[in-house]
Amino acid sequence: MNPFTGSYRAEDTIFLLKPLQLEMVDIAAKERLIQSGQRHYSEMLAPERAPGPRYLQLFEALTDRYAGRLAGEVMGLARYLAESRPRQITLVSLARAGTPIGALLARALRKLGRSDARHYSISIIRDRGIDENALKFILRSEGRDPTGLAFVDGWTAKGVITEELHQAVRRWNRRQPEQLEEALYVVSDIGGTADVAATYDDYAMPSGILNATVSGLTSRSILNAAIGPDDFHGCVFYGEFACFDRSNGFLDEVTRYFPTVELGTVRSNLEERQARRRVMTDFLARLHDRYRISDRNFVKPGVAEATRVLLRRVPGRLLLRDPAHPDVEHLHWLAQEKQVPVTLDPAMPIQATALIKDLL
Repeated sequence: MNPFTGSYRAEDTIFLLKPLQLEMVDIAAKERLIQSGQRHYSEMLAPERAPGPRYLQLFEALTDRYAGRLAGEVMGLARYLAESRPRQITLVSLARAGTPIGALLARALRKLGRSDARHYSISIIRDRGIDENALKFILRSEGRDPTGLAFVDGWTAKGVITEELHQAVRRWNRRQPEQLEEALYVVSDIGGTADVAATYDDYAMPSGILNATVSGLTSRSILNAAIGPDDFHGCVFYGEFACFDRSNGFLDEVTRYFPTVELGTVRSNLEERQARRRVMTDFLARLHDRYRISDRNFVKPGVAEATRVLLRRVPGRLLLRDPAHPDVEHLHWLAQEKQVPVTLDPAMPIQATALIKDLL
């Protein structure tokens, strides 16, 4: 079990993932295997494409638009973590959506004088839990203080991964001597399910619109027969995309705002979070009823989740609150490319939602 850094600098990110050679499955075949129950999504990968020039322009425009805002939100979360963990801070991001945020938080903590901060990115998989070998490595091989661990992700939507994390940490705490806090820290908590967040707004966080090329050139995590009982969960490293990589450039662009930005306010009030969750729950119930959706996993709310569907799944429909908003320009582009119908829904409490196409 050897940690690696992907295309990141070692001081920003250490991946506790096992690089694999993996035979790719095309998107439609993968979707049928998932929907039929023949394979779990974590066992397969569809091939990723390098982003084209127009899509990179959209990413860069969103980075210009939101780098300052994200810097303030990250600094706000970093200050909260620094104040709540007086000793050693260990950021454990959930690969890979959480990876760029964990890297930014590590930089922000160092900016606040916390040179003890370290960032590891590990795997968590829906229905299969967290990589306990990675946790053991952090706590026992690296000797990190369990009271200083903080789990980090980029955003929440329906709260599936939040629930998975809470269950996984409770299971760990029942069986292991090191007791961990199960709280999840995110930038954008559109579903009202994270424990601590910087905002409830659904906005086009730039790190959410690219795949590997903003996440250290790594794939999402893999858990299949190639992973032994003592291994970290797996990933694919896309070294061939190095010339398109924006991972470090994105960190640098956000970081340059740290010295002057106003620190964001952290949202951790339970009543406020529950109110946001009710709004999202009501919205999801309306969608399920209107579109006769049988599987909750077919609904992906929020700009980032909708982007994932259009990049990696078989989309059936894209819903937009305001089609003229600059945050959804890249979604228009992807929907047009894949010939996905777009529906206007001005009553949505979020910017966008994608529905996965039922292939069975």
